[in-house]
Amino acid sequence: MSKPKTKFCCQDCGFESPKWMGKCPGCGAWNTMVEEIETVVKTQGFLSSSALKTKEKPMPIIHIESSPEQRVLTDNQELNRVLGGGIVPGSLILVGGDPGIGKSTLLLQTSYALAKTGQKVLYISGEESVKQTKLRADRLGAMSPNLYVLCETNLELIEEAMNEIGPDFAVIDSIQTVYHPAIQSAPGTVSQVRECTGHFMRVAKVKGIATVLVGHVTKEGAIAGPRMLEHMVDCVLYFEGERHHTYRVLRAVKNRFGSTNEIGIFEMREAGLVEVSNPSELFLQERPLGVSGSTVVASMEGTRPVLVEIQALVSTTNFPSPRRMATGIDHNRLALIVAVLEKRMGMFLQNQDAYLNVAGGVKLDEPAVDLAAAISIASSFRDKPTQPFDVVFGEIGLTGEVRGVSRVDQRVREAQKLGFRRAIVPEKSLKGWTPPAGIDIIGVETVADALKAALG
Repeated sequence: MSKPKTKFCCQDCGFESPKWMGKCPGCGAWNTMVEEIETVVKTQGFLSSSALKTKEKPMPIIHIESSPEQRVLTDNQELNRVLGGGIVPGSLILVGGDPGIGKSTLLLQTSYALAKTGQKVLYISGEESVKQTKLRADRLGAMSPNLYVLCETNLELIEEAMNEIGPDFAVIDSIQTVYHPAIQSAPGTVSQVRECTGHFMRVAKVKGIATVLVGHVTKEGAIAGPRMLEHMVDCVLYFEGERHHTYRVLRAVKNRFGSTNEIGIFEMREAGLVEVSNPSELFLQERPLGVSGSTVVASMEGTRPVLVEIQALVSTTNFPSPRRMATGIDHNRLALIVAVLEKRMGMFLQNQDAYLNVAGGVKLDEPAVDLAAAISIASSFRDKPTQPFDVVFGEIGLTGEVRGVSRVDQRVREAQKLGFRRAIVPEKSLKGWTPPAGIDIIGVETVADALKAALG
């Protein structure tokens, strides 16, 4: 009997090596090389049958008829927004998030919403028994005769169940627990995840079953397994949130059927996840008025304007190297803004610690928040409060100029709806739109103009 061949595979990037190494040459991670047995997978049964064989022939692209994707709408408007307008039949969606963040709750609620409309839904759980899933469904009120539940991790048995029921929507919770019996490596390894995802992708495309895969995440927050996993699926969603806050953010980082800039905001309650239709009110409900270091910024998350409070604290330090800490904003951006205030505005911040925080735990990555961050830092440094009904946004350049941003009219209208009376915006963004009534627009060209308008 011949000795089975083995290989060492990186569990982060999928790099293969004939010998063990402490550091992966592919991604540079340490202690991720795991020994696996090389096996030849023989497709059998369901996937190798004629049901999955297509007879399409190549044809000129000009002869292909284009038609909009048919989408299935759920009663969750936030989820529809993130997916680009609804669920596309035959799509493969990957959902990742921290343990206990609410992935299973969201997908079980979505499954029930689709089952109510008469669609057949198959919920496959490899981490919980059917009784545990039933307890969650009782708490959420997700009871429907069209919602089928299966506790299984064997890929062949899962395929048989999908072939027997013929669902319109399927949930695999999670892909790291599913294994192919022809592969001898453990579930969750690169070989198993890659092979199982490939099987589900072929089933989804040929059978037209919209399939959702739940993926585990690493300590760094990325989806566990090879990077190829995210390339194979049609849509990648991250479910984010702080354990000390009740809201959750569903963010799309890849979407072949829609925008990747959209976010959906939910609030975790006893009866499950509830969508937040106006997140600006949620983020500003505890905002203090008349204090220094607090500024409201209008940020764009996809097509939706969101008003968030930015807080800054500048305090004297006795250490030679002052600290620069930022939560919700890139700390390199904070260092850049502090440098501009020192060089262009003459503020002596070399002996000052600077702390910046986006209230509510939101993460902002667009440059339009620069001006609000600079005003918050200057307000805390001078110990002079900003106007409580001012909203600020704009990008800051290294020479101290304020650059224009996009979608100014949507930002200003959102601020006007929430009762703000003034908007400090870039001068270059005032053309091409009409300000709404009830709010004053102040155009600024430099950081000095913005500080004069906000702090006097």
